[in-house]
Amino acid sequence: MKCVSYNIQYGIGLDGGYDIGRIVGSLAGADVIALQEVTRNNPQNQGRDMVAELCAALPDYFSVFGPNFEADMGSHVKDGRAVDLRFQFGNMILSKTPVLASRNFLLPRRRSISHLNLQRGALEAMIDTELGPLRFYSTHLDHRGPDERLAQIRFLMERIYGYPLEGGVLSGVTELGFPEPPLPEGFVLMGDFNMLPGSVEYCEVTGHLDHEYGLPLVASKAVDAAAYLDAAPQTTWLDPERPADESRFKRIDYCFVAATLAARIRSSHVDQAAKGSDHQPVWLELG
Repeated sequence: MKCVSYNIQYGIGLDGGYDIGRIVGSLAGADVIALQEVTRNNPQNQGRDMVAELCAALPDYFSVFGPNFEADMGSHVKDGRAVDLRFQFGNMILSKTPVLASRNFLLPRRRSISHLNLQRGALEAMIDTELGPLRFYSTHLDHRGPDERLAQIRFLMERIYGYPLEGGVLSGVTELGFPEPPLPEGFVLMGDFNMLPGSVEYCEVTGHLDHEYGLPLVASKAVDAAAYLDAAPQTTWLDPERPADESRFKRIDYCFVAATLAARIRSSHVDQAAKGSDHQPVWLELG
């Protein structure tokens, strides 16, 4: 099963152009796709409905979109009818197999005085995969500082590990004559985390290295797929203003899995040839 995470930056590539086709081309062969920075009515890409465009370009995928917020962009009345024009910004998950249930988590944030601060979120989708039902998360954390990212990670990990106790999207449906939905322990956590390997936020997800045992697999911590395979570190973000400046190359996008899925990790790599965004797609194969 092949999964890919890609922050598509409103569809705008390193050349400054909008091209949904090259983004879709970078996703070919994926069974599950996690996208970040998917928008509707965004002035930075001439108000494209990226959700509709992606669904049209990938008609054989099931999909869910989780907008983290809506902001008015000139709603008006035309011919006696209200026309809503709202800027939506969020995450999306697409799958070759049906999405059984989904919900959108709004991550904690604090008002910013000097830098742009958007409401961030994590979209959860329970998917019926060839490995059985699994949970997938398309995640986008704050870009301004580790304090906010740490609060967001703690909130999110509590939701992820509290899933069996909370009951997921809904429970008790036997009252209505329906079977209870599955409560899978396994999850794949993907996205743009805006954090560096080894940072305090990263260690909140994976745990800290032990001087003797490294990072033992424990139920309460997730596994960085690339690190688990000892893959060479690869850049996932380029500074669009200085794309050739290697000092600005960063690894801030990840695929994490539940510790119980670590033995199923087959490969992990970054598509360094992709040009459809300032980020690169991060691939994970489970088997």
